Amino acid sequence: MRYLSWFIVLLLAGTTAAWAQQKGVPGKDMGAMDKPLPPSPYADKPLPEMKGVVSWKTLAEVTPVREKDRFVPQFSKEINALDKKEVKLQGFMMPLDMGEKQKRFLLVAMPPSCSFCLPGGPDQLVEVVAKTPVKYGFDPVVISGKFTVLKDDPMGLYYRLVDAVAQ
Repeated sequence: MRYLSWFIVLLLAGTTAAWAQQKGVPGKDMGAMDKPLPPSPYADKPLPEMKGVVSWKTLAEVTPVREKDRFVPQFSKEINALDKKEVKLQGFMMPLDMGEKQKRFLLVAMPPSCSFCLPGGPDQLVEVVAKTPVKYGFDPVVISGKFTVLKDDPMGLYYRLVDAVAQ
C-alpha cells in the first residue's frame, strides 16, 4: 500500500507540474523545470573510504549459498564480527516515507537514480531506524548506530542499523 501511495504522489507531482507550466503560475520561473538536473559527482564511482567508517567493500563480502530450495547469505568473518556492535556507515539516503525528515530509510552505497529502483543488491543497502528523524538530502551522510547482520530476513535484507544518529 505504501508503494502505491508513492506512485500516486509521484504521478500527481508530475501532472501538477505540467499543469502549472501550461497555466503559467504567477511568480514562478517555470522554465527552470525544463532544465535537467546536473549529474551527481558521486554517480560513477563509489564513495571514498573514511577512517572509522565501515566500507561498502566490507559489506559486500557475502556469498549466496544454496540451502535446500533457496539461497541464503554466507557472511565473511569481518561482517559477522560487526554484528550487534556500534558502527558508522556512509552512504546515500533512500526514503521509505514521505516528508523532509526520515525516521526509517535505506542507506545505499550509490546515489539513487530512480524512485522505483534499488541502486544495488542487498549487500549495498542497510535498513536504518533512526532515534530521531534525519533530514533527507542528495549528498552522502554518515550514520552511526547498532549494526545487525540479518541471517534470514523475510524481505531479503542483509543489514539493519538501529538507534541510528546522523553524524
